Amino acid sequence: MPSDTSKTPVPDAITTPSSVKTGIGTLEFVDGYPTGETAATLRDHLDHLHGVETFMNTIQGVSAFAIRKGFQDAGIADGDVVIFSELMDSRSLFLTANADTVYFWSFHDLSQGPLVFETPSDVLGVFDDIWFRWISDFGLPGADRGLGGTYLLVGPDYDGPLPEGGCYIRHSRTNHITLLGRAFINENPGDDPAPTVARIKEQLKIYPYAPGGYGSSVGAYLTGKGPLGKSTTPQSPRFVEGTGLAMNTISPNDFGHYEMLDALVQLESAEALDTELAGQFAAIGIVKDEKFAPDSRLRKILDDAAAVGNAASRTLGMGASPTEGFRYYDGDTAWWNMLFVGGFEFTNPPPKITVDGVEPYPNKNARRLHSRTSMFYTATAITPAMCMRLTGVGSQYLVANLDADGQPFDGAKTYRVRLPKDIPAARFWSLNLYDNQTRSLLQTEQRYPRAGSQEFPSPAAEAETDGSTLVYCSPAQPDGIAAGNWIQTDPDKGWFAILRCYSPLQPFFDKTWRAGEFEAMS
Repeated sequence: MPSDTSKTPVPDAITTPSSVKTGIGTLEFVDGYPTGETAATLRDHLDHLHGVETFMNTIQGVSAFAIRKGFQDAGIADGDVVIFSELMDSRSLFLTANADTVYFWSFHDLSQGPLVFETPSDVLGVFDDIWFRWISDFGLPGADRGLGGTYLLVGPDYDGPLPEGGCYIRHSRTNHITLLGRAFINENPGDDPAPTVARIKEQLKIYPYAPGGYGSSVGAYLTGKGPLGKSTTPQSPRFVEGTGLAMNTISPNDFGHYEMLDALVQLESAEALDTELAGQFAAIGIVKDEKFAPDSRLRKILDDAAAVGNAASRTLGMGASPTEGFRYYDGDTAWWNMLFVGGFEFTNPPPKITVDGVEPYPNKNARRLHSRTSMFYTATAITPAMCMRLTGVGSQYLVANLDADGQPFDGAKTYRVRLPKDIPAARFWSLNLYDNQTRSLLQTEQRYPRAGSQEFPSPAAEAETDGSTLVYCSPAQPDGIAAGNWIQTDPDKGWFAILRCYSPLQPFFDKTWRAGEFEAMS
């Protein structure tokens, strides 16, 4: 009998067997159709997957929202500026803040119209939206190049006239934005922060934009290109003292993460979200203008998803995943930085700086999700100035969570780290310690858990005769060790360290200067 050539052979690879063994159990199908038990199993599994993805991929937005909530709980409203006149100490919970610069920080709402920001001189500053997406730098890395400038921040819903000039116009995808500035004290006598604080309070102005005022010419009005109005009088914001203020700005690691995410989704327009990202949390019931009310089945799944998502995020945020390529030096080293694999946009490494100019890496056009999760589990805000290879501008960071033997730091032990001579920082360098759990400045009797080249808020570290600097980390100050070379630890807490180089020099980038490893002392 001749063969039937009218039928196409069916490859096994495109079919589904009646029984499939997987990591979530055996899945059953009736000629390709799932049984009721299999469908229920897969529904739960997909909800769990979406819950983990949502947790890990929204840390940046939830963190920004948590900071704003922490401000509000402490009586700091949108438009107020919290300023740390005697620097950040360990009383408040902020993700890896430093104890070396004058912070000034505020949140603002653009829904009522654009806002004008007259920024102070000689600062490192950034505007981010409420999802911690970069809008603009100001200060030394910004368009004003440290001279102080006028920035006009425009929200997503504004379609009115804008000035022809006189300011730097920046557009935000969200109505709620944050301003974060760090100012230096190393050029003041005795590293006194008071002159820096006075300059910020004198120069920082924040006020509504008046269409047709400053920046809009009469000619534009006469030719029908805009209104003719009066300029708004510059206004100083309300400053709130932050040094010594106890507040929590850390987002929750449990189901509260999803509740805070839902509040953030409801706060902004649906267009503020990336469609694919929004789809992840829409899959678990977090949708703009809809009530988030998971039933008992989904709630149980999301509790577990939060635990898994937090565990994975903490692993990435502690640099403990060996396959991510976060380590900064070759060979055995604890020092790492998650930003050099994906840059500030978490897509491509920051470009090389050569004698011929900027040399970008090939665009892979793929989000480095683990780099982003690591960054925002550990730190806050984002700007190109955090991870550019340009000398003399911005700041660079190296994180260490392990000692020379590859063990996490034990607060009851004594450690020593050697920083070779000529630490590559044109302004100053510092080493700060952080609590593993809170990722905030380590709380001990020593209010400022730091060592560095500045003599405030603790004595400057003293160098050895060969020019290197030894820093000791231990519960009690070792005999014969200067106060500026010792950072106190808590015997009951694990910790990690961040080395900062402000205005980094070329040896940092070409790695001809290499930080030593932390050695456990007997």
